[in-house]
Amino acid sequence: MLNINKNLSHYSLPIFLVFILALSRLIPHPPNFTPIIAVAMMSGYFFKDKYFSFFILFISMLLSDLFLGFYKGMSIIYLSLFIITYFFFILSSKINGKNLFYFSFLASLLFYLITNFSVWYLGDLYEKSLKGLIYCYYMAIPYFSKTFFSTLFFSYAAFFLNFFFKKKVLN
Repeated sequence: MLNINKNLSHYSLPIFLVFILALSRLIPHPPNFTPIIAVAMMSGYFFKDKYFSFFILFISMLLSDLFLGFYKGMSIIYLSLFIITYFFFILSSKINGKNLFYFSFLASLLFYLITNFSVWYLGDLYEKSLKGLIYCYYMAIPYFSKTFFSTLFFSYAAFFLNFFFKKKVLN
C-alpha cells in the first residue's frame, strides 16, 4: 500500500497537468492551439509506462470530447496521438530542455502528416491524386504553425512545471 501512495504522489503533478491541458480544449482558444500533442509527447517522459501513458491520453481526450462532441475523423486523431505517444515513449530518455524544441516540431509534423493524409484520403475536398495530396498539405500549413507553437509552448510549460514540482515538492 505504501508503494501505491508513493507512485501516486510521484505521478500527481503529471496527471494533474495532463487533465488540465486536455480540459483546456474546452475553453475558447485559437484554432489548432491546444496542448494535446504536448500531452501525447510528454506522457512517456512523465509516466515511464507506455500503457499508462496511452490510458491517460485516451481518458483525457475522451473526457474533453464528451463535452466537445464526437466528430468525423476522431479515430484518426486518436490514432495519430497514440503514434506520437508511442514514438516519444521510446525517446523519453532523450527529452530535455534542449531537445524539446526539436521534439515539439517532430510531434507536430507527425500529427500534421497523419491527419492531413487522412483528410485527403477519406474526404472529398481534394482530388485523389498526388496533386490533390500536395494541395491538401499546402492548405493545412497555417494550421501547422499554430499546432507547432502550441505544442512548443505547452511542452515547455509542462516540462518546467514538472521539474519545479520534483525539485521543490517531492524532495
